Amino acid sequence: MSGIGGADWGAQMLNAVATQTLKHMFTAVDRLAVDIRCQPPSKLLQGALDGFRMEGAGLTIRREFRTESMTFETDAVAVDFGSALQGRLALKQPTQAIAQVVLTEADINRAFQAALVTQHLENVTDPALTAAAGDGPISFREVTMTLLPQTRVAIRAIAVLADGSAVPVALTARVDVERRRRLRFADCVFDGDAIAATESAEKLAALGDRPAKLSAALGEILDRMVDLDRFDLDGVTMRINRLETQGKTLVFAGYAQIERLPQV
Repeated sequence: MSGIGGADWGAQMLNAVATQTLKHMFTAVDRLAVDIRCQPPSKLLQGALDGFRMEGAGLTIRREFRTESMTFETDAVAVDFGSALQGRLALKQPTQAIAQVVLTEADINRAFQAALVTQHLENVTDPALTAAAGDGPISFREVTMTLLPQTRVAIRAIAVLADGSAVPVALTARVDVERRRRLRFADCVFDGDAIAATESAEKLAALGDRPAKLSAALGEILDRMVDLDRFDLDGVTMRINRLETQGKTLVFAGYAQIERLPQV
């Protein structure tokens, strides 16, 4: 940002304070930078900004959910310049930002180990599962996801039955967005070829139709599990307008409603 004397100092101070403030939204940060836009620079003293852009890499949300990159870019925003002089940044009113979040395949698979996710996959007693594999709770473990073109994914897992026996699970699905907040796993298809490639003919015969039924059940669990409101940053609500798979990354584009910034 251009300016002279105090305006330059004010812009640099706001960038530094905003960077430190936004870092507190995450439990781990590899890189984060903020660029304040303000023309003419004299508007800084009134806290009237044209907007700011945040770019971050290796940002971890709620200790267990890593994002490869995340960007926010706001429209005009009003901040309390006096609070910035005290080393914190406070919004005078909520603002919106265009947002983009990129997850790698590795990030997604690491997230399947998070407690917020495993609680939906361990000791499941859904009637559809008991119909497929007998009485008692079932747990889905070693869940992995492979990103495919056109927002499709391949999912592999092991279903552990109440008697301790293990059944391989494999399916493909298309990832969609519902009401800009829920991720849906649509068009789930049992991937019998993936299981046949790793299991003997004898074991496949013994398993019968349980892999297919349990694969369908896992697809149903995933389809109702991912709601962005469960992963919100403090004071920030994320909404998705579009998602796509790009090689080994899943890219979300949407917006963020920023009610407040964390207090340092």
